Amino acid sequence: MSTTSQKFTKRFSSSILLWMRTDKSRATGMNYWKGPHSKIISASPGLDEYRQTHLAETNPGLWPATRGVETEIPAARKIDGVAQVAFQSVFSVLAGREQNKLAFRDEINVFRRTLLYLGLPNWSRWYDMARPGEKIGSRALVYLRRRDGVGARAFRKFVNDELAPALAGTGALKELRTETFLPWSERLWNTPDVAHDNPTDQRFHASLMLGFTDATEQAAFFEARNLDSISTEVARFASAVHAYRVSEALTFVRDGTILSHYQE
Repeated sequence: MSTTSQKFTKRFSSSILLWMRTDKSRATGMNYWKGPHSKIISASPGLDEYRQTHLAETNPGLWPATRGVETEIPAARKIDGVAQVAFQSVFSVLAGREQNKLAFRDEINVFRRTLLYLGLPNWSRWYDMARPGEKIGSRALVYLRRRDGVGARAFRKFVNDELAPALAGTGALKELRTETFLPWSERLWNTPDVAHDNPTDQRFHASLMLGFTDATEQAAFFEARNLDSISTEVARFASAVHAYRVSEALTFVRDGTILSHYQE
């Protein structure tokens, strides 16, 4: 796999995968999430960024078919959205405990299942891709499941040192963010009256946020032949690659400042 040198910053971040309640319309849930619920999370001290990634309702999987890899997203486990938080420091996790209690109590109002994935400080990498003033018009969020027999350290090294630079080297991306996760544990985010079922064979170990100029550029990226060689290498380390089409990516906290209105 060819790689390229690209500037990035290391971050401390987490992602909460979310499934909307089914006794209300999906639109009602999404609106509540970016309305009342967003205000609870935004007020948590120590956040560097808080972004909601709303995933399209129809999401069979964007990643091209790859031998030995699950690229079709199972309908029963299809995610509705992801709350993505970057912390100012490791102490921010402790500082936000009181505000988290409010979030815990509010989850039942909108979500039926929530799963927290957390990495260690400096495990997330945000690449400097777009030129100043350049807009991102389309995004895809990709989740990877580590293949049996591949060690956690080898998997993280592949994502950070091979996969991310190779994706950056395609020249198609305007945004690239990676996360690699600690082993999942329900104890990290065991909110009341909300499901947290996450069988071992359904867990994820890394994610990629891919940003493009527009939907046409995104479609061309996933159809390009140069993704074949990347997929071949991915298959050595990952048993599943679920690439979701993003409908909205809304930022509520940026550079430690709560925004008066979310920004796309």
